[in-house]
Amino acid sequence: MKVLVVDDSSMIRRLIKNALSQAGFDNVSEATNGQEAVDATRDTPDFGLILMDWNMPKVTGLEAVKAIRSAGNDTPIIMVTTEAEKSRVVEAIKAGINDYLVKPFTPDQLIERINKFK
Repeated sequence: MKVLVVDDSSMIRRLIKNALSQAGFDNVSEATNGQEAVDATRDTPDFGLILMDWNMPKVTGLEAVKAIRSAGNDTPIIMVTTEAEKSRVVEAIKAGINDYLVKPFTPDQLIERINKFK
């Protein structure tokens, strides 16, 4: 499965990619902000999963989710963020995410979430 990892932190992207690699995911692309994610999903529509941070420059993760969904893309999206308030989770679900993982997380927690969409 092809995975898109979207986070403005190179350290977080690397941690996620390492966890994905250990779980056997070797087809991973990266985006550093929501606009890059929107562009990537438009240019490469065959992602099997998107891991999206919320707080990023230019275009936030929530704005990117809305744009991706409004383009008719139904790729599963897991919001991976520090935003833990219930109202934020509800807002993200309404925007079209499929799951939610709060930072910090363990590699096992990440893989558990990802396995729901295999």
